[in-house]
Amino acid sequence: MMRGMQAGTTELTARALYAGGVEVLEVTVDAPGAMRLIADVTEALGDKALIGAGTVLDAETARAALLAGAQFIFCPTLNVDVISMANRYGKIAIPGVMTPTEMLQAYTAGAPMVKLFPAQAVGPDFIKQVRGPLPYIPIVPTGGVNADNVQAYVKAGAAAVGIGGALVDLAAIQAGRYELLTKRAQEFVRLVAEARQA
Repeated sequence: MMRGMQAGTTELTARALYAGGVEVLEVTVDAPGAMRLIADVTEALGDKALIGAGTVLDAETARAALLAGAQFIFCPTLNVDVISMANRYGKIAIPGVMTPTEMLQAYTAGAPMVKLFPAQAVGPDFIKQVRGPLPYIPIVPTGGVNADNVQAYVKAGAAAVGIGGALVDLAAIQAGRYELLTKRAQEFVRLVAEARQA
Protein backbone atom coordinates (compact mmCIF):
# COMPACT_ATOMS: atom_id res chain seq x y z
CA MET A 1 0.00 0.00 0.00
CA MET A 2 1.37 3.36 -1.04
CA ARG A 3 -0.13 6.11 1.12
CA GLY A 4 0.70 9.80 1.10
CA MET A 5 2.67 9.57 -2.12
CA GLN A 6 3.62 12.48 -4.33
CA ALA A 7 3.94 12.74 -8.08
CA GLY A 8 7.73 12.55 -7.97
CA THR A 9 7.93 9.46 -5.78
CA THR A 10 4.96 7.23 -6.55
CA GLU A 11 6.25 5.64 -9.73
CA LEU A 12 9.74 5.15 -8.27
CA THR A 13 8.23 3.54 -5.17
CA ALA A 14 6.05 1.26 -7.28
CA ARG A 15 9.01 0.22 -9.42
CA ALA A 16 11.11 -0.51 -6.32
CA LEU A 17 8.36 -2.68 -4.80
CA TYR A 18 7.82 -4.51 -8.08
CA ALA A 19 11.56 -5.15 -8.35
CA GLY A 20 11.30 -6.80 -4.93
CA GLY A 21 8.59 -9.17 -6.10
CA VAL A 22 5.41 -7.29 -5.15
CA GLU A 23 3.02 -7.66 -8.08
CA VAL A 24 -0.12 -6.13 -6.54
CA LEU A 25 0.19 -2.44 -5.71
CA GLU A 26 -2.29 -0.05 -4.13
CA VAL A 27 -2.27 3.75 -4.40
CA THR A 28 -4.52 5.36 -1.81
CA VAL A 29 -6.94 8.01 -3.01
CA ASP A 30 -6.45 10.30 -0.02
CA ALA A 31 -3.36 11.96 -1.53
CA PRO A 32 -3.58 15.14 -3.62
CA GLY A 33 -3.80 14.26 -7.31
CA ALA A 34 -4.40 10.59 -6.47
CA MET A 35 -6.17 9.81 -9.74
CA ARG A 36 -3.20 11.11 -11.70
CA LEU A 37 -0.88 9.00 -9.54
CA ILE A 38 -2.98 5.90 -10.24
CA ALA A 39 -2.89 6.66 -13.96
CA ASP A 40 0.88 7.16 -13.90
CA VAL A 41 1.60 3.92 -12.04
CA THR A 42 -0.82 2.02 -14.27
CA GLU A 43 0.87 3.39 -17.36
CA ALA A 44 4.31 2.48 -16.00
CA LEU A 45 3.59 -0.98 -14.58
CA GLY A 46 0.06 -1.96 -15.55
CA ASP A 47 1.27 -4.61 -17.99
CA LYS A 48 3.39 -6.23 -15.25
CA ALA A 49 1.62 -5.58 -11.95
CA LEU A 50 -1.96 -5.25 -10.76
CA ILE A 51 -2.57 -1.62 -9.78
CA GLY A 52 -5.45 -0.69 -7.50
CA ALA A 53 -6.94 2.22 -5.58
CA GLY A 54 -7.14 2.17 -1.80
CA THR A 55 -8.99 4.04 0.94
CA VAL A 56 -12.02 4.28 -1.34
CA LEU A 57 -15.11 5.28 0.64
CA ASP A 58 -17.81 5.84 -1.98
CA ALA A 59 -18.96 4.78 -5.42
CA GLU A 60 -18.07 8.11 -7.04
CA THR A 61 -14.44 7.81 -5.97
CA ALA A 62 -14.39 4.16 -7.05
CA ARG A 63 -15.60 5.13 -10.53
CA ALA A 64 -12.99 7.89 -10.85
CA ALA A 65 -10.25 5.47 -9.81
CA LEU A 66 -11.42 2.81 -12.25
CA LEU A 67 -11.49 5.35 -15.08
CA ALA A 68 -7.95 6.36 -14.09
CA GLY A 69 -6.85 2.76 -14.63
CA ALA A 70 -7.28 1.05 -11.25
CA GLN A 71 -7.77 -2.69 -11.64
CA PHE A 72 -9.26 -3.17 -8.18
CA ILE A 73 -10.75 -1.13 -5.35
CA PHE A 74 -9.62 -1.54 -1.74
CA CYS A 75 -11.84 -0.05 0.98
CA PRO A 76 -11.50 0.40 4.75
CA THR A 77 -15.28 -0.06 5.14
CA LEU A 78 -18.16 -2.02 3.66
CA ASN A 79 -20.13 -0.03 1.09
CA VAL A 80 -22.36 -2.10 -1.20
CA ASP A 81 -22.52 0.73 -3.75
CA VAL A 82 -18.74 0.56 -4.18
CA ILE A 83 -18.94 -3.18 -4.80
CA SER A 84 -21.68 -2.63 -7.39
CA MET A 85 -19.68 0.10 -9.12
CA ALA A 86 -16.59 -2.09 -9.41
CA ASN A 87 -18.64 -5.00 -10.71
CA ARG A 88 -20.26 -2.72 -13.29
CA TYR A 89 -16.80 -2.01 -14.71
CA GLY A 90 -15.74 -5.65 -14.60
CA LYS A 91 -13.35 -5.06 -11.69
CA ILE A 92 -13.36 -6.15 -8.08
CA ALA A 93 -13.89 -4.28 -4.84
CA ILE A 94 -12.39 -5.61 -1.63
CA PRO A 95 -14.33 -4.01 1.23
CA GLY A 96 -13.12 -3.57 4.77
CA VAL A 97 -14.88 -5.75 7.34
CA MET A 98 -14.46 -6.74 10.96
CA THR A 99 -17.21 -9.25 11.73
CA PRO A 100 -18.46 -12.49 10.17
CA THR A 101 -21.76 -10.73 9.45
CA GLU A 102 -19.99 -8.02 7.44
CA MET A 103 -17.93 -10.64 5.64
CA LEU A 104 -21.05 -12.48 4.51
CA GLN A 105 -22.80 -9.23 3.54
CA ALA A 106 -19.83 -8.19 1.41
CA TYR A 107 -19.52 -11.59 -0.26
CA THR A 108 -23.27 -11.76 -0.94
CA ALA A 109 -23.11 -8.27 -2.48
CA GLY A 110 -20.51 -9.47 -4.98
CA ALA A 111 -17.13 -8.91 -3.33
CA PRO A 112 -14.88 -11.89 -4.19
CA MET A 113 -12.78 -11.35 -1.08
CA VAL A 114 -12.77 -9.13 2.01
CA LYS A 115 -10.27 -6.94 3.79
CA LEU A 116 -9.99 -7.62 7.52
CA PHE A 117 -9.26 -4.17 8.95
CA PRO A 118 -7.68 -3.37 11.31
CA ALA A 119 -6.29 -6.88 11.52
CA GLN A 120 -4.04 -6.16 14.49
CA ALA A 121 -7.15 -5.58 16.63
CA VAL A 122 -8.13 -9.25 16.32
CA GLY A 123 -4.94 -11.06 15.28
CA PRO A 124 -4.26 -14.13 13.13
CA ASP A 125 -6.35 -16.55 15.21
CA PHE A 126 -9.49 -14.61 14.27
CA ILE A 127 -8.98 -15.60 10.64
CA LYS A 128 -8.55 -19.24 11.56
CA GLN A 129 -11.72 -19.19 13.64
CA VAL A 130 -13.94 -17.37 11.15
CA ARG A 131 -12.84 -19.61 8.28
CA GLY A 132 -14.55 -22.47 10.09
CA PRO A 133 -18.08 -21.32 9.20
CA LEU A 134 -17.04 -19.17 6.23
CA PRO A 135 -14.26 -21.12 4.46
CA TYR A 136 -15.31 -19.88 1.01
CA ILE A 137 -14.67 -16.18 1.73
CA PRO A 138 -11.01 -15.20 1.08
CA ILE A 139 -9.71 -12.85 3.78
CA VAL A 140 -6.98 -10.24 3.31
CA PRO A 141 -5.74 -8.86 6.65
CA THR A 142 -4.41 -5.30 6.67
CA GLY A 143 -3.53 -2.85 9.39
CA GLY A 144 -0.61 -3.86 11.55
CA VAL A 145 0.74 -6.64 9.34
CA ASN A 146 4.54 -6.67 9.60
CA ALA A 147 7.56 -8.92 9.27
CA ASP A 148 7.00 -10.34 12.75
CA ASN A 149 3.42 -11.50 12.20
CA VAL A 150 2.93 -11.92 8.44
CA GLN A 151 3.63 -15.64 8.54
CA ALA A 152 1.12 -16.16 11.33
CA TYR A 153 -1.59 -14.50 9.21
CA VAL A 154 -0.74 -16.63 6.19
CA LYS A 155 -0.67 -19.84 8.22
CA ALA A 156 -4.04 -18.90 9.74
CA GLY A 157 -5.56 -18.93 6.26
CA ALA A 158 -5.16 -15.42 4.87
CA ALA A 159 -5.61 -15.39 1.09
CA ALA A 160 -3.18 -12.47 0.83
CA VAL A 161 -1.90 -9.71 3.10
CA GLY A 162 -1.99 -5.94 2.83
CA ILE A 163 1.15 -4.22 4.06
CA GLY A 164 1.58 -0.48 4.39
CA GLY A 165 4.08 1.28 6.62
CA ALA A 166 6.02 -1.90 7.38
CA LEU A 167 6.86 -2.10 3.68
CA VAL A 168 6.76 1.46 2.35
CA ASP A 169 9.34 3.34 4.42
CA LEU A 170 8.66 7.05 3.90
CA ALA A 171 12.06 8.01 5.35
CA ALA A 172 13.80 5.84 2.76
CA ILE A 173 11.71 7.43 0.02
CA GLN A 174 12.55 10.93 1.21
CA ALA A 175 16.23 9.98 1.20
CA GLY A 176 15.95 8.51 -2.29
CA ARG A 177 16.93 5.05 -0.98
CA TYR A 178 14.53 3.05 -3.09
CA GLU A 179 16.78 0.00 -2.95
CA LEU A 180 15.75 -0.33 0.71
CA LEU A 181 12.13 -0.72 -0.39
CA THR A 182 13.17 -3.44 -2.82
CA LYS A 183 14.99 -5.29 -0.03
CA ARG A 184 11.99 -5.04 2.27
CA ALA A 185 9.72 -6.28 -0.49
CA GLN A 186 12.00 -9.25 -1.12
CA GLU A 187 11.95 -10.11 2.57
CA PHE A 188 8.14 -10.03 2.77
CA VAL A 189 7.82 -12.11 -0.40
CA ARG A 190 10.20 -14.66 1.12
CA LEU A 191 8.31 -14.77 4.43
CA VAL A 192 4.95 -15.27 2.69
CA ALA A 193 6.33 -17.99 0.44
CA GLU A 194 7.82 -19.83 3.42
CA ALA A 195 4.53 -19.63 5.33
CA ARG A 196 2.56 -21.00 2.37
CA GLN A 197 4.93 -23.95 2.05
CA ALA A 198 4.78 -24.76 5.77
